[in-house]
Amino acid sequence: QVQLVESGGGLVQPGGSLRLSCAASGSIFSINAMNWYRQAPGKQRELVAHITSGSSSTYADSVQGRFTISRDNAKNTVYLQMNSLKPEDTAVYYCNAIIQTLRSGPTSMYWGQGTQVTVSS
Repeated sequence: QVQLVESGGGLVQPGGSLRLSCAASGSIFSINAMNWYRQAPGKQRELVAHITSGSSSTYADSVQGRFTISRDNAKNTVYLQMNSLKPEDTAVYYCNAIIQTLRSGPTSMYWGQGTQVTVSS
């Protein structure tokens, strides 16, 4: 059994910052890629940031230069530092991870429950 638990969401004024965390726990052998997605009301879920097991990262154009994804492999945790936040960043943010639970087993995708980020004055 694997769980991903996000934290760090909340209400922030435009131009402010938030740091999201997502910790994976359970029967984990290895974690490959980790990602942050977001879904605003009435919109499709979109990929915000991606990080490989070797910490190479890519970003959606809309957050490039403002958001930074990082990971702590010892803690099975991925972070999303969000700076210069805009009202259009308001959404539920979800983390997901590609996890191998057995040494010789397949990988599976796991999702967190989501954390609300609201950017408003």
